[in-house]
Amino acid sequence: MFFGRKSKNNSKAVLTSANRSASLLEDGPVENDLLANQKEDDKVTVVSVGRLEELKRREAELQELIELLRKEKLKEINTFPLTIGIVGFGNFGQFLAKTFVKYAKVIGTSRADYTKEAEEIGASYIPLSKSERFLQEVDVVLFAVAIKSFEGTVNRLLPKIKEDMERRLKSNQQGILFVDVCSVKEHPRNVMLQCLPEECDILCSHPMFGPISGANGWNGLRFIFEKTRVNKEILSDPDNDSVGKHCNDLKERSLGKSLVLSTRKFAHNLNPEEIDGEQDLKKAGMDRMERFLSIWEEEGCKMIEMTCKEHDMYAAKSQFITHFLGRVLGQQGLEPTPVDTKGFESVLGVVHSVTSDSFDLFEGLYKYNKYSPNIVEDLLEAMDSVIVKLGGDQHDC
Repeated sequence: MFFGRKSKNNSKAVLTSANRSASLLEDGPVENDLLANQKEDDKVTVVSVGRLEELKRREAELQELIELLRKEKLKEINTFPLTIGIVGFGNFGQFLAKTFVKYAKVIGTSRADYTKEAEEIGASYIPLSKSERFLQEVDVVLFAVAIKSFEGTVNRLLPKIKEDMERRLKSNQQGILFVDVCSVKEHPRNVMLQCLPEECDILCSHPMFGPISGANGWNGLRFIFEKTRVNKEILSDPDNDSVGKHCNDLKERSLGKSLVLSTRKFAHNLNPEEIDGEQDLKKAGMDRMERFLSIWEEEGCKMIEMTCKEHDMYAAKSQFITHFLGRVLGQQGLEPTPVDTKGFESVLGVVHSVTSDSFDLFEGLYKYNKYSPNIVEDLLEAMDSVIVKLGGDQHDC
């Protein structure tokens, strides 16, 4: 590219050989044809001198602003850190706790004794047998249990949850935010909506990684979530016409002069004449939910918000089908050979990956995602179609 000299009237430089050609050629048929061809070939190149430099300067300013905002976010998170309780302090629960402790106080609970493991992480531990004490101390309860155990775990803890909620209501405290991290979403969502007291907030989530894939950090890894319920309001319910409607009129509830927004020892002091119980509780609930989500954001997760229904539809066609094919091929006892192609090596990688996960996970992906059985049927039909094309017979179902 050639750059002409800068014009006195503007910062754009223009180069064209057409003008030079015009001065050299006389008017005439041949000369005019040559000039026409020259004009067609010689396109005018316009260059905005200094434009790239300006864009780079603005880019640097934006990066600086983003860094300042990030520091402000971290300051806000650390000013009022959450207390996160993890129900199910096994391998996955401890994996999450190791990162949570950087931003929050973490308390684990389980039927087995993980006191030593919790101390090594920098967390606290309260046995599940003392669930009343556990619930009293937390802002957030995260269920880190297998899909097949989820409903049973919630129901076993439910009497204590209800007692704790009654205590909180008497002292004008926020209900707990309950979070699941199951690989299917509609099942735990329905369980929590049906079982938990309506004053409890609900966040459905699925970290698309685990102790192996997230061993070196969470940066760039997907985190799926649905803000399900805040302050009795169901925020996302595509199959229900009553979305956004409240179960009760919260304005009838007396909040007093100081609205306690959490079990933490701080409160938002509000003028009694300005208190709007419905809006203030919703703001407090959303604030707590955002604080929890910010942990994943700060660790670099790719945050993807979608409904639980959408998640399960996608997951059946991606996660479940991967596990299903990996298990089927694993049953065949595939092993490396001297003539392996790159494609076959990838297949072996899939087999190793899915068979390294527990069978409980695979079973949960099938039993508790209503879209998974259809995937199996579609696969069988597709296999029949391929066999027929090869000249074989269909299999008998």
